[in-house]
Amino acid sequence: MDTRIQFRVDEETKRLAQLMAESQGRTLSDACRELTESLAAEQRKSMSHDAWLSEQINAAFDKVDSGEAQFIEHDDAKAQMEARKMKIRNR
Repeated sequence: MDTRIQFRVDEETKRLAQLMAESQGRTLSDACRELTESLAAEQRKSMSHDAWLSEQINAAFDKVDSGEAQFIEHDDAKAQMEARKMKIRNR
């Protein structure tokens, strides 16, 4: 079901926005709808990423809790990361 969004702007802002929208072959209502849909898509993407990140974090804690986690000393981790970076740079 569609819903209605209302907001207020001064007449000059509305007039200029209508002129810009018309110059692009669309209505001001179309432009506002597109902006709203774009904002909603960005929010969906953010929420999806947040859910994925939470899953990854929970999986990592589950590994720790079950004793399956492997811990690497700081210096070893730095060396491994440097080796990966060099491999990528040398491609």
